[in-house]
Amino acid sequence: MSKPVTKAVVFDIGRVLFHWQLRALFQKIIEDEAELDWFLANVVTEEWHFQHDRGVTLGEMLPARIAQFPDQALRIAAYAARFNETAAEPVEGVHDLVRRLHSAGVPLFCLTNFGDELFAQFRAQHAIFDLFEDIIVSGTEKIAKPDARIYELVEARSDRPGDALFFTDDNPDNVAAAKARGWDAHLFTDADALETQLKAAGHL
Repeated sequence: MSKPVTKAVVFDIGRVLFHWQLRALFQKIIEDEAELDWFLANVVTEEWHFQHDRGVTLGEMLPARIAQFPDQALRIAAYAARFNETAAEPVEGVHDLVRRLHSAGVPLFCLTNFGDELFAQFRAQHAIFDLFEDIIVSGTEKIAKPDARIYELVEARSDRPGDALFFTDDNPDNVAAAKARGWDAHLFTDADALETQLKAAGHL
């Protein structure tokens, strides 16, 4: 008889494990609120940033953007040099849940839309990632959520079918894509709600 598969918990990173917003960095650089709003809406935007999540290198992205906005060159360079400041603070209570799950022997994984180069420097600063068995990074794989292929990759890397994976993510589209593969997927709102969901699923 085959051994039952131990169910695992899969965490998103940005806005689940760590607060993430580009404004957190650039409000330190741009004092005028209207100018800051313009910069985030037109220069270093989330849409532009998402290219790196999909696998476009910083070496491609930065020169192209600087050519488009040459007067913003130093600020665009800061996006890469100081990116960790966009996600400096843990989401309240979530790291405690990670530690409790790890102590209970629950296998832990991350599935994140994150650029390969930027994640390498971010990962180095945060020991919490040592508690995860594997971290699937969209920029490394050149596949981003909610593409079904990256969920399939998690199943392969974790050696688990979808019904053996509990997933939390702040993006409804990413949650829906996981549910479509049979994952026990939940929209993240805060640590208290996540704790309730984890308890209901038998993980805590």
